[in-house]
Amino acid sequence: MTDRYPITPTTELVLQWQREANHNEAMFPQVAAFAAQWGADQELEACSRWIEDQLCMPPDARADVITKLNDTRRPKPPSLKKQALADLYDIYTSQPFPVGDNRFNCIRRALEALDD
Repeated sequence: MTDRYPITPTTELVLQWQREANHNEAMFPQVAAFAAQWGADQELEACSRWIEDQLCMPPDARADVITKLNDTRRPKPPSLKKQALADLYDIYTSQPFPVGDNRFNCIRRALEALDD
């Protein structure tokens, strides 16, 4: 690989992706996704370092800004509990004859009682 661009995966990383795809051409989309994610992660890391260098703030405040940037750009998927509650609300509000309020509230309370 060339070193012309700052975001160029190492030969070792490319070989790792190739091994993970089992040298299978049908797996090329997966390899492309690996490469895109890796490049995006490298760019986010570089942006985080640049922002941290530019901010005239105490170190803990800078860390908060960087954490917020990372959380915004790499949001975590909703927990199973949050996804289940969202699905429950979707089912309840989209059905022509929704389940009764008592059943809905019972399931909702049970889901809300679970740990995230």
